[in-house]
Amino acid sequence: MNELGAQRLTGRVAFISGGLRGIGLACAERFLAEGAEVILSDLDAPDSDIASNVMDRLGHAASYIQANVTREEDWQRARDVVRDRHGALHILVNNAGTDLTGAVETLSMEGWRRIMDINVDGVFLGVKTFVPMMAESGKAVTGGASIINVSSIMGLVGYNEVSAYNASKGAVRMFTKGIAIEFAQKRMAIRANSLHPGFVVTPLLDAGFQRWVDSGFADKKQDLMDAVSGATPMGRLAEPAELAAGAFFLASADSAYMTGAELVMDGGWTAQ
Repeated sequence: MNELGAQRLTGRVAFISGGLRGIGLACAERFLAEGAEVILSDLDAPDSDIASNVMDRLGHAASYIQANVTREEDWQRARDVVRDRHGALHILVNNAGTDLTGAVETLSMEGWRRIMDINVDGVFLGVKTFVPMMAESGKAVTGGASIINVSSIMGLVGYNEVSAYNASKGAVRMFTKGIAIEFAQKRMAIRANSLHPGFVVTPLLDAGFQRWVDSGFADKKQDLMDAVSGATPMGRLAEPAELAAGAFFLASADSAYMTGAELVMDGGWTAQ
């Protein structure tokens, strides 16, 4: 809800992959506060502790679907649920993702394929599956339907020993530009933009830092957090709610003239 008390997403339906944690969960919370109905997906079973706790906290306007973003049949099942329950989809946040670190010569083909399956194929399948529904739904809202593909600053700049992650998030960035032009030139009522977080306090970042510690790169996670914070011009890591504010902007009519763009929220990292 904005400062004037108006709920800017009332009447809109949003689907968020990777919605039980981190940025995805923060997006769900913000969209719900703005009046949207939200469907979350993740790998956890519906009766798992995390899924049960999140859904209890989010309330009746939110629902959950267990889905693996690398499986087209899971996306199709999710589409059928959205159609049957809501009859429309106005916002798609392709947020589910994973990481992979290490010197390129040490990476396995299995690891490479896994990160591409989740970070790239998952985005492609989400867009492919929901575009027909969103093209129709978008006709009824100002600015049209909105696809928000979560990339990263690592989709814009290189970084030591994250080449696979760089490649996957760069692919998300360029795929977003491609579909944005495609939809716009066909006069489809869908916009597509990419969101580029810097370093955000999320379970994924925490797990990544732990792997660096386990590999001997640092003595403890706090050392890594301090180093990354110190290398960020604003001097701190982002909170998920700050990224959710950017996602809300891209989902709302305030960004009606934006498509194929990159929204970078990184504390100044890529400005250096």
